[in-house]
Amino acid sequence: MTVSDDLRAADLTLEEKAALTSGADFWTTKALERVGIPPLLLTDGPHGLRKQTGGNDHLGLGASVPATCFPPAVGLSASFDPELAERVGVALGVESAIEDVAVILGPGINIKRSPLCGRNFEYMSEDPIVSGAMGAGLVKGIQSQGVGSSLKHFAANNQETDRLRISADVDPRPLREIYLRGFQRVIEDAQPWTVMCSYNRINGVYASEDPWLLTRVLRDEWGFSGLVVSDWGAVNHRVAGILAGMDLEMPSSNGRTDAELVDAVREERLDELCLDVVADRLIELARKAQARPAIAGPLDVDAHHALAREVAGRSIVLLKNDGVLPLTRGADLAVIGEFARTPRFQGAGSSQITPTRVDTALDAIRAAAGSADVPFAAGFDITEAGVTEAETERLRAEAVGVAQTADTVLLFLGIPAHEESEGYDRTHIDLPAAQLALLDAVLEVNPNVVVVLSNGGVVSIPFARRVPAIVEAWLLGQAGGSATADVLFGDVNPSGRLAETIPQRLEDTPAHGSFPGEHGHVRYGEGLLVGYRWYDEKQLAVRYPFGHGLSYTTFSYGDAAAAVREDGDIVVMVPVTNTGAVAGREVVQAYTSLPGSAVQRPPRELKAFASVHLEPGETASVALRIRRSELAYWDVRIDRWIVEGGDYVIEVGASSRDLRTSTAVAVGGDEVVLPVSLASSFDELLHDPVVGPDLHALIDERYGTADEHLLKMMGNFPVGRLDGFPLPRREMVAVVEKARSGAGSPSRTGARAQQARA
Repeated sequence: MTVSDDLRAADLTLEEKAALTSGADFWTTKALERVGIPPLLLTDGPHGLRKQTGGNDHLGLGASVPATCFPPAVGLSASFDPELAERVGVALGVESAIEDVAVILGPGINIKRSPLCGRNFEYMSEDPIVSGAMGAGLVKGIQSQGVGSSLKHFAANNQETDRLRISADVDPRPLREIYLRGFQRVIEDAQPWTVMCSYNRINGVYASEDPWLLTRVLRDEWGFSGLVVSDWGAVNHRVAGILAGMDLEMPSSNGRTDAELVDAVREERLDELCLDVVADRLIELARKAQARPAIAGPLDVDAHHALAREVAGRSIVLLKNDGVLPLTRGADLAVIGEFARTPRFQGAGSSQITPTRVDTALDAIRAAAGSADVPFAAGFDITEAGVTEAETERLRAEAVGVAQTADTVLLFLGIPAHEESEGYDRTHIDLPAAQLALLDAVLEVNPNVVVVLSNGGVVSIPFARRVPAIVEAWLLGQAGGSATADVLFGDVNPSGRLAETIPQRLEDTPAHGSFPGEHGHVRYGEGLLVGYRWYDEKQLAVRYPFGHGLSYTTFSYGDAAAAVREDGDIVVMVPVTNTGAVAGREVVQAYTSLPGSAVQRPPRELKAFASVHLEPGETASVALRIRRSELAYWDVRIDRWIVEGGDYVIEVGASSRDLRTSTAVAVGGDEVVLPVSLASSFDELLHDPVVGPDLHALIDERYGTADEHLLKMMGNFPVGRLDGFPLPRREMVAVVEKARSGAGSPSRTGARAQQARA
C-alpha cells in the first residue's frame, strides 16, 4: 500500500479517522486499504531492537528477533559523547529498517531524581544538559536511516511505584529547568518523529490528557511537528486525550475507544476538525515511513557487535586506581564473582533484547591473559530463589581459596537482575549482603583487589578506601565482557564519566523522605536541587561526584577564556595537555554560576561539555559552546524564560568537584517588566522602566537624597497600603496609572520583545 501525496483527513470517513488514532494490535497501527494507508510497526528499544516473534507483551517476557544489544542509557551516557550516541542511533536505525520497523520506542531521557527508580538503567542522567545532548544524538542517528524515534517518557516520569496513577507534584521552575529542559533540547535539535507521553499525572493532570504539556509547551513553544503516542496503556479518557493533543493510543482497545470518538463527534462533544488534525498527523507518519530507502539484509552482526564493544569500552568509568590497573599480560590473576561468568548486561522489562551474541568477562580476561592460567570462583549466587546458608558459605570459602593463589583478584560484584527492573523501584542502594561478606573475606587473604561493578542504578560503595581499584561497569550490552577486559588490560584507556552522583548514603540523596510519595502524590520538594546541585548546595560529601572518571594518563588545563558571540551564545576556550605516557580522552566540563543572582540558583550547573583525544605530550585548545538559552531561568511571575544579566563565572574541569580553571564573562540580560497595580511592591515600581526614574525623583524631592535604608525597609510593601509614607496614596495611584498608560511605550514594549526572544 502507498499513501498518496495529496491524501488528507478530509478524504476519510469519520469512522476511518477515529480508527487511525488507535492500534490494530499490540505493536501495529491500523491500515486503511481503501486509501492506501499501510500498518506501521512500532517496537521497543531504546538500546536495541525488541521485535517480538511470539506472544505480545510489554514486560520483555515474549521472544524477540535477535538484535544487537548496545549498552543501555546508564552506560552510554557515561561516554559524554553525543557523536558516539549518534553512531549507535544509526545502527539502531539500520536494524529497525531491516526488520521493517517504522518507529523504535526510545530514547528515554527522564531525569534520575532518585537512585531508587527501578528504570534508571534506561535513562541518561541526573542532569538535563547531558540527557538532552545524548538523547538528541540518538534521535539524529536513528532517523538518518528513515526510521522514527519516540522520545520518552514525557514527562516527570521519575519512578515506577504507582506509575500509572502517581501525580508528580512539581513547581514551575524545576519542572521547566530540570525535568522538561532535556526534552526541549531534543525536540529543538533533532525533531523526533514521535513523542511518547507518560503514564503519570503532573500536578494532578494525566500526561495523556494535558493540553498545557502536549500542545502549549510541546507544539506551540518548542515547535514539535510530529505525533504524540501514548505509553502502552497510558490513556485515561480518549476524548480528553484528543483535545489535549495526544494522537495515537497504543495498544489496541479493540475498537472501544474508536467508538467513543465517533460518538463524541456525533454528540457534538468533540469537533471533527480536532480529529482531522490527528488523522493528518497519522497520515504524515505513514508517508515518512514509506519514504525510507530499502535496506537489504542480512544484518552485519560482526560490525554491530564491534560497535557495541567500542561503546561499552567508552562507557566504563574508572572510579579509583591506586596503580594496580592496567593489568599486565602474564600477571598472576584470579577472577571471582558470578557476574564475570554470567554477565548482567541489560535491564529487565520492555527494553529486554535478545542479543545476537554475548561476551563474558571471564572468557575475555582469559583470552587477554594469553597463556596465563586464570582460576575462577563464583563466590555468590545471583538467582532470585537464592541458595542455602551452607551453599553460600561453600561458595565463599571456594572464592577465598582462589584469592589466596593470585597476586591480583578481579572481583565482580553487582545488583542481581531481579532487584531492579521496569515496574517497581528499589528500596535501597546496597549491594547484597552475601557479596559484601565475600569482599571482606577476600580482603583478609589478599588486599590487592580490583572491584568491577555491574549495576543499572547507583550502588553504595562503603569499601572505597579498602580496595586499590574500582571499575564502574554499569550494564554494558552484549559486548560488555570483552570491553571490560579491554579496559582492565589497558587496550582501551578508560574515559567514561559519572552522569549521576554516587552518594555516601541513601539518606543524603535529594529525594530521600519524599520518594516515592504517598496516596497518589509525590512531592518534588527538593525543587531545583537535583543530583549534584543538591550535594553542592548542602556541602555534602559524596562518594564520587558527578562528572568523575579516571584515566591511565593525566591531563592538565591551561587558563580558560570566554567570549559572547553575536548570537548570544558563549564560547569557552581552554588548552588541555596530556601530561602522561599514554594516549587518552578527556571529557572537559563547563559549569556556570551567577554571584548575586536575584533568584535561587545552585552553586554551579553544567552547561556544556566536550571531549578531546590527545597523544602523550599533545596540547589542544578545546572549545565549549554554552547556549544563551541554557543560561535562562523560568520566571514564574511572567511565565517565560529570562536570561538574567550579570558577570557569569564559568568553571572548567574534569568533574563537578575537580574544577581546574575559571573565567568570567558579562552577559546582557532580558529586561523583565511586570504588570503594575496597587498590589505591586514599592521595590518593583522603583525598578519599573517607565515610572522607576519618576518615583526616585519624587522620593528625592520629598526626602532629599533617598535614604537607602528607607528604600530597603519599604521595598516589600504593596504601594496601595502606603498612605503618606513615603508618599501620599494619591501620588502612588498616579504613579501606577502612569505605568499602566505607558504599557505601550518603547521601553516597555522593547522589554517584552526581549522576553519573547528569550
